[in-house]
Amino acid sequence: MAERVKFNAPNPDLLVWKWPSDDLKLGSQVVVNQSQDAVFVKGGRALDVFGPGTHTLETGNLPLLGRLVKWTFGQATPFTAEVWFINKTVRRGLKWGTRGPIQIIDPVYHFPVGVRAFGEWGMRVVDAQSFVNQIVGSQMGADAQLVEEYFAGEIIQRASNMLAEYITKNNISIFKISAYLNELSENIQSQIVPEFERFGIEIVNFNVSRISIPDEDVKKIQDVLGKKMEVEQLSDVNVSSAYAAVKNFEILGDAARNSSNGMGALLGAGIGLGAGVPMGRQMAESASDAGGGDAMQKLQKLKQMLDAGLITENDFDAKKQEILSKI
Repeated sequence: MAERVKFNAPNPDLLVWKWPSDDLKLGSQVVVNQSQDAVFVKGGRALDVFGPGTHTLETGNLPLLGRLVKWTFGQATPFTAEVWFINKTVRRGLKWGTRGPIQIIDPVYHFPVGVRAFGEWGMRVVDAQSFVNQIVGSQMGADAQLVEEYFAGEIIQRASNMLAEYITKNNISIFKISAYLNELSENIQSQIVPEFERFGIEIVNFNVSRISIPDEDVKKIQDVLGKKMEVEQLSDVNVSSAYAAVKNFEILGDAARNSSNGMGALLGAGIGLGAGVPMGRQMAESASDAGGGDAMQKLQKLKQMLDAGLITENDFDAKKQEILSKI
């Protein structure tokens, strides 16, 4: 009785499935479903390929395998070979996502940020022989799940590298990357296509649907930018005089705490208070000048922080009123 070799996988959506027995005979039938290929493998090499239909194994339709097998018993000749069934249907809606944060230096704020990326992709096998040659040669063929995990890993690795490269090359803040997801998706897809073609796989769709930033990283940058704005406001006035005044107060404070020298004694006697008066006036004048600085420039910076999501509308309105009140 002729044996029937057909796709009996427990999960019909498997990308690849190996017929459990390697012992075959001429005269056996190979049943290949629609959107499938059956590939005969011997010695780790994919040889003859059967498309959809019912095929009776004969010497005439196994030309490549026949070079390695001696048909000594005619139609009843037993031989050893693996039969791999490849699912060639289009598979959409496959999920991918980075397992951990990708460390990126934000090119605008020059601050390290950990980001995670997520999306979907779709594929189909277009060259079953190339596909089998690659997975058998890489020792993945014994585990169908491992095969799919490998391809998901390739997606994640290339997406992570391309995300960091795209942000740096285009000088885009990570806080504004959501506006560029379509272009970013196209760039990443162009990078992964050659790798998957090597496996006989066509990428039918790919996208980056979401990029997330941990709350703690957002808080850190908010704090840094808040301090940066204060420094920039100070720099709008006479920085050198303000800095000198601050340093003078530091010197006076250190001297007052040091009772072992003459300066400390003089300060303790009140002389230091008089010496500090012109310095205090100088700082007051610098602070007054800050109110007459370039309000427009400050408001623009404030708006940039609002657009980047680093401050709330309430924070923006409060700071705006503070700046306008000093004009």
